[in-house]
Parts: sequence; C-alpha cells; structure tokens
Amino acid sequence: MNQLSSSEAGSITRVAGIEVGHFTDPRRPTGCTVVLARGGAVGGVDVRGAAPGTRETDLLEPGNLVEQVHAVLLTGGSAWGLDAASGVMRWLEEQGIGYDVGVGRVPLVPAAVLFDLPVGDMRIRPDAAAGYAACAAACALDPPEGNVGAGAGATVGKLFGLARAMKGGVGTASITVDGVTVGALIACNALGDVLDPGSAQILAGARTPDGRHLQDTLRTLLQGALHQPPLGGSNTTIGVVATDAPLTKAQARRLALTAHDGLARCIYPVHTPFDGDTLFALGTGLAGKSLDMLTLCTLAAEATARATVRAVLAAQALTIADLHLPCARDLCA
Repeated sequence: MNQLSSSEAGSITRVAGIEVGHFTDPRRPTGCTVVLARGGAVGGVDVRGAAPGTRETDLLEPGNLVEQVHAVLLTGGSAWGLDAASGVMRWLEEQGIGYDVGVGRVPLVPAAVLFDLPVGDMRIRPDAAAGYAACAAACALDPPEGNVGAGAGATVGKLFGLARAMKGGVGTASITVDGVTVGALIACNALGDVLDPGSAQILAGARTPDGRHLQDTLRTLLQGALHQPPLGGSNTTIGVVATDAPLTKAQARRLALTAHDGLARCIYPVHTPFDGDTLFALGTGLAGKSLDMLTLCTLAAEATARATVRAVLAAQALTIADLHLPCARDLCA
C-alpha cells in the first residue's frame, strides 16, 4: 500500500485557528473527538446518510441567524453520545467562548454521532465529562489517528455482520495551495468497504466467511447475493472539513456538500439507508486570502478522501470478548 505517511498527509490542524482533542474511554472502545475553533468559524453541514444522529445542525442553514460556531463534536455512543456536547459547551463557557447574548455567552456546538454500541459494553458511552476532557486535550499539533476518540469503536464492512467486519478509526489530512489550507478529519464507521481511490484496492471491509480474505461488498451486491439487512443507523461516517479561507454560510454548506464526494471515492457502498453520513465545514478566514470555490471544493473532496483512507490505515486490530476485528495492515500487507 503506497499511501501518504502521517507527516505527508498533513492534518486538519494545519488549518489556522483549528485545534483537535480526543477522549478515548479506557473502559471500552468508544470516545469522542472535538474540533475547536476558539475564535469562531463560519459553519455548514451536509447530511447524506439516511440514518443520522445530530445536534444543532439547523443553525448552520444559510438563512438562519447565527454566523459562527465554536466547536464541532464527533462522538461514538449513538444518540447517547450527544450528551458529550454539553461538556464541550461547559468547557468553552469557562474559557469565555460563545455567542454573546448580553447576559453571557452561549457556545454553539453542532455534533454528530456514530454507532459503536456492539463493540464492548454498550452501557459505557461518551458523556459530558468525555466532551469536557476532549476539549481539555485539544491543541494545534497533528492529532493521533486510528483507534482514538470517535474512532475508538469504529468498524467498517458490516453488510454481512459484525463478525466479518474490520476495524475503522479516525483519520486526518490536509492540502495547502497558494497559502490557503483545506483539511479534513474523518471518523470512519462505514457499512461499506474502504478503497484506495487511486488503485481501487480494497483496504478494509467485509471479510469472507473464513475471515481470511476480503469479500468485496460491491462485487457481491452486483452479483445479487443475499445478505442480512443491517440494523438502521448502525454505521455512519462523520467528519469535519475546514479551511482558513473566508467563507459565507452558503459557501460553507457547499464545501460540506462537495466533501462528500471524497467519501464516495473510497467507500462502497456509501450514503446508504443504514448510514448516517454527516460532514461539517468550517471556515476560519485566518489565511487572509481565498481561493475560488471550484478549487476549495476540489481540495475539500480530496482531503476528505485522504483522511478516510488514513482512518483505516491507522487503525489497529481489536479483540474484545469473542469479537476479533482485524485492521487493514492484517489483510492487505
């Protein structure tokens, strides 16, 4: 696998004004990831999956009042994990960060969840303390990837059941053109397989019944093979794309929308009825210059694709109770 190394791939924190923090629960594989914009960032969102779990996405609509948000939370724990956003709000309030309402400041924290409940004890899930801890850990260094934060319990390739799936995770990447940077951070928990968009090689996904080889979900579906319908909402790839170019809310929405093209390049199938695929976009404006929207959108899709690939390449194998989830390096070395 001839993929970019971590240093070559860059990260979303190469975008001026963006910090990332993870909280990984030591009691079971779950956690949350916060993308901070302490100075505020114009935000947008686009939801493509049919089974999303989200919070505060309506305020990102271009016609709505508020222009900037202060953080985006990505979390495991399914709908339970949305509780972690209150911890992010509490941390931001303590830092004096938020929308000024006269009597105080209200931090604005959109969030999205992924479903990792079958991996370990589902009664353990991210809460307010987890969100607070992720903020306390946030910094502008390149963040860890793989089995951390929102990707701790992530899995991919589940069309034929979790027992034949592989380990997913968190990945990040960035690209800089003419002094403007676009970066992405993706927590990949897809129903489908993850491919290298350059070679079409499957990197991680559903395995054959003996567990030793990759099944090739797309080819199997095209052959009309029967499969057990998955549980709705039990998957989901979520993430953030950010730039230090200035954006309007409408442009941020467009950036989030085209970033999904990056998912479509390397996840098959993607945006299914059983995924809640959701991408946020943030514009900090701190580059002091911009690029045309065609270029920004091209960079957003490419950074998203690279971050998705990084998510599975950085993942490590996991065994918990009777469940063994190999990683990409185990089957594609």
